[in-house]
Order: sequence, then structure tokens, then C-alpha cells
Amino acid sequence: MTTTTDWTAVERSVFFQTGRRAPVTLVRGEGAYLWDDQGKKYLDFVAGIAVVSIGHSHPALVEAIRRQAETLIHVSNIFYTVPQLELAQLLVEHSCLDRVYFCNSGAEANEGAIKLARKWGKEQKDGAYEIISTLNSFHGRTLAAVTATGTERYKAPYAPLMPGFINVPWNDLQALKDATTEKTCAVMLEPIQGEGGVNMPDAGYLQAVRAWCDDQNLLLIFDEVQTGVGRTGTLWAYEQYGIEPDIMTLAKGLAGGVPIGALMAKESVALTFQPGDHGSTFGGNPLATAAGYAVLKHIIDNDLPAQVAEKGERLRAKLAALEDRHGGIAEVRGLGLLCAVQFEQDIAEEVATAARAEGLLLNNLRPNVLRIAPPLTISDAEIDEAVAILDRVLAARTAKGGS
Repeated sequence: MTTTTDWTAVERSVFFQTGRRAPVTLVRGEGAYLWDDQGKKYLDFVAGIAVVSIGHSHPALVEAIRRQAETLIHVSNIFYTVPQLELAQLLVEHSCLDRVYFCNSGAEANEGAIKLARKWGKEQKDGAYEIISTLNSFHGRTLAAVTATGTERYKAPYAPLMPGFINVPWNDLQALKDATTEKTCAVMLEPIQGEGGVNMPDAGYLQAVRAWCDDQNLLLIFDEVQTGVGRTGTLWAYEQYGIEPDIMTLAKGLAGGVPIGALMAKESVALTFQPGDHGSTFGGNPLATAAGYAVLKHIIDNDLPAQVAEKGERLRAKLAALEDRHGGIAEVRGLGLLCAVQFEQDIAEEVATAARAEGLLLNNLRPNVLRIAPPLTISDAEIDEAVAILDRVLAARTAKGGS
């Protein structure tokens, strides 16, 4: 497919200028590949920012959407609907949490978690309302979620911000303990910091945070918006660390690209919400939850997390080999199919641009960090193809005198 429409010009004339886009207009996807409006093919190692969990246009997802769209798309939460309850059952059966509430995004799920924790603190901890989160974290763009986020540039334009949020350094247990007061009701963490650079927890850190929350009667909220649904090599990242959160939030990969978010909680915490305390017009609509059920069931039935664990090891080993061949790479890190390549210099955008020209889509997450998060269904051959492209790009940069 080719077109003469300049879609970048259209975007500049009609769309809010809230971010920078790569100069590519994508029109079609299949499996791990995308095509632009000029017919160019790309291997997709962005996956809609870790969203397209079972690949583009997967038959199971397409059929679920088609069937549900022909049957019932939306009726609101005034009524019961079957797809919503089927997905809720599946989530509860395959997690440590007991109850589910559906919304439309990760930010909304985190808003719900914040509201739930604050109401719990009001009722169970003498009005405690403060939530401790970490620097370099990311919890969303709504006002409460961005206040919880530990990245100043996302928050600064919207000051004064909501009170009740404290950021402490990631992997610093003592700082978290020092920040805890009688006003603290919860600790909110990503098990692996995604937007912050795919930053890994130190050995024992998350377990120590869980122990501290138990000792101080605090809720532990795990933001698994990016790490959940098989991304790290287990269905939920908390399983990697042998602990359980009191509240968990999900979104991104849950419905393979259809907007959905989920707030989950242990029974004793979930009961804090009473009728009228929270709501959503579109949240958990039949179309989104039918898509979510199809995706999650496919992931569970085909044991994709185990495959992700193996593929992740292959990917990181091949990326580490690039470090040996080219230099200039400070670190390769990650878990499962959530990986990062950190360079010694701020060249991530340059490398991503060159890779795109070679047919590989990557996300320059930070000036010196590439995030690599392909579909969970990526093949070994596609992993090898992606690393080969990155190899050529780094070699060409070295040949030109880059360091």
C-alpha cells in the first residue's frame, strides 16, 4: 500500500503536540512485523510499548473481537456481562489476588489503587494517606499517578501537585524505612522499573520491602502494568521474587492492544471499596474483556511465560555478545522479554533511527538506553534477525568513527 497523503503534516496541523513521533505511518501488522504506508516492512521490537503481547492481528484475538463486536460492545456496569466476569475469574484463578476491577488503562488502574490504599488507610490506619514510591518510577499521566511517579520532568508542569506522595531512591531500603511515618498507608513499586530504564531490583530488595510492609502494617502495591501478563517469564513478575502484593495493577499486554486496565486486590483490602466508591463508564466493557480473555487464555494455555523465559535468555546473550564485539555498551539488563541496552554515551536515538532504516523498530527510552520488548510470540529466528540488524548498525557507526 502506498499513499500520497503526508500524514506527518496532518498530525502537525490537527493533533496536540504532546510528544515526538518517529516519521513512520504504520498501516498493517502481522505477527512480529509491521508495514508502513509506503509498503516498507519492519520487525517490531517495541510491540506498542510492551502491549502487543501475542503479536499483531493474532487469529485468536481477531476472532474474539469480531465475535464480540457482532454480539455486544457496551452496556455499562449497571448490568452484568459475561466476558467481564469470565476474564475476572481467569485473573483470580491464576494470581494471588482475590478481586478485580476493570478500567481502560494503566494510569486508571493506578488511580484506583491509590484511591483504594488511601481509603484503607483512612479506615484501618487512623487516617494514614501517604504513599511511598521510588525515584525513576512511572505510574501514569493522570494527576495522582504522575504525582506518584518519581520522574520530575513529568510532574513539574502541573505543580502544585497532590499531597501525600513521597519518592525515595530505588533499591534503597533504608530510605524507604526512613520515609515511613504514622501517615504512611502504602508502598507503590514496579517490580522492574520499565519507563525508568528497565531498572532491576537488587537481590532481596523486594522481599525486604514486603517484610517492612508486613512489620509496619502497610499495603504493598505492585504496578505490573508493564511487567505483567507473561512479559518477564512468569505470568506475573511478583512470582519471580517469591512474594505477593496486596494490590496489583495491570494493563498493557492484557488485551493485546485493545485498551484495558485492571485493579486487583486481596479480599480484605478489596472490601474497602463499597458501592459508589469507584466507577467507570467504559471500564470492563464486553469488547475489551472478550479481547482480554482471549489473550490471557492463549498465554496460559500455551505456557507462553516459560517460552518467554527461554527467549529472553537467548536475546540477552546475543545482546551481550554485541557488547563484546563493539564496545560502547555499558550494560545489557532485563528479565524475560523486557530488556534494555544502556550505552556509555547518549546515542540511543541515533541507534534507533539507524535500526529503523534497516527495518527494525526499537524504543530509545532514555538518551542512552534502548528498550527492547517484542511480542511474547517472537521466534528465535526473529530474535536473531533483530540482533543482526543491531549488529550491523553498531558496526556501521564504528566504521564512521563513532564511539
